[in-house]
Amino acid sequence: MKGKYEEKPFKRDRRQFLKAAGITTAITISGLIVSLKPIRAETSANTAGKRFAMVINIEKCIGCHACVASCKAENNVPLGVFRTWVEEHEKGEYPNASLFFAPKLCNQCDKPPCVQACPVKATYRREDGLVLINYEWCIGCGACIQACPYAVRYFDPVKHTADKCTFCVQRVDQGLHPACVDTCVGGARVFGDLNDPNSEVSRLVSTKRVMVLKPQLGTEPQVYYIGLDVSAAK
Repeated sequence: MKGKYEEKPFKRDRRQFLKAAGITTAITISGLIVSLKPIRAETSANTAGKRFAMVINIEKCIGCHACVASCKAENNVPLGVFRTWVEEHEKGEYPNASLFFAPKLCNQCDKPPCVQACPVKATYRREDGLVLINYEWCIGCGACIQACPYAVRYFDPVKHTADKCTFCVQRVDQGLHPACVDTCVGGARVFGDLNDPNSEVSRLVSTKRVMVLKPQLGTEPQVYYIGLDVSAAK
């Protein structure tokens, strides 16, 4: 994808694929899949009653990739895969052509297709809006990866599970912002509680012209963009 760092891509070998497929089959045959209960979507004390969202102002993004680097460091993201990345796009025609940058990440959908697709209910949505993965339950089958219409999920070659952006849940549960927000030198990323009318993210969503990716799908993304050209809204 244009704008991503060039890293050696990870290729899942046949043995790992068959292992995951074998586990999936065993669960289906044993009938355990119908007895699995969803994880309780509780929040931490710092997030109770909140509804998190992120606003990305394209006009402020300078394409420095500091967000990508900090995400990698904070979440130990392996080479070849990304939780967030910054795409480069051109708009207009010569001599009035210009370049703009479009950060992408998990949209933390209110109606996430990945949750419905997971055969073992390892993917779930918390009450505060964060869509997370129970890595102990995940069998690495890839169903959630295929179900995501935004292509933001990947197979982690180290954990052998599906993975994606979690808004840095380990930081959010401590009352902190995601790493990408704190390291954005242009202030292009804003994170906060939509239930708080005084929060900056709530103010931006209610007063600015914002858009989400692929609204026609009805997934209700909670990552909003300001100034995003339609050419990057994919």
